[in-house]
Amino acid sequence: MKDFSSEDKSPEYFYMGLYVLVGAGALMMAVGFFGCCGAMRESQCVLGSAIRHVQTMYEEAYNDYLKDRGKGNGTLITFHSTFQCCGKESSEQVQPTCPKELLGHKNCIDEIEAIISVKLQLIGIVGIGIAGLTIFGMIFSMVLCCAIRNSRDVI
Repeated sequence: MKDFSSEDKSPEYFYMGLYVLVGAGALMMAVGFFGCCGAMRESQCVLGSAIRHVQTMYEEAYNDYLKDRGKGNGTLITFHSTFQCCGKESSEQVQPTCPKELLGHKNCIDEIEAIISVKLQLIGIVGIGIAGLTIFGMIFSMVLCCAIRNSRDVI
């Protein structure tokens, strides 16, 4: 068995990385679960929080771009090309990230809400599919864990 002295910090970093990944996964699962439940029940409150989450991600990318325009922002460019919009109140501040084929100004916050509202049924179906796949993965991992434990008992 290896002795981990104070010089070797690899187990600490391993567990810290593991906790970060588990926390991020739990957050993603919670957002997906509430979005799925909101779509199934057509709950405006739950869906509003899911829509607000996407809008918050856009606002963070927008503010990051305004702080450091020189580096460019792939997230902001992806939002603009996906939702075919540009900026919030005006497109002048983020014009380099706007799609070339976009004519005029479209507020991205409003576009995110409109597109998610229109595609609500599709989002619900995808959410249910992802939730089913996640549950299948959890069941499969539990069966695998039990099989490993049983095989160790035999040895």
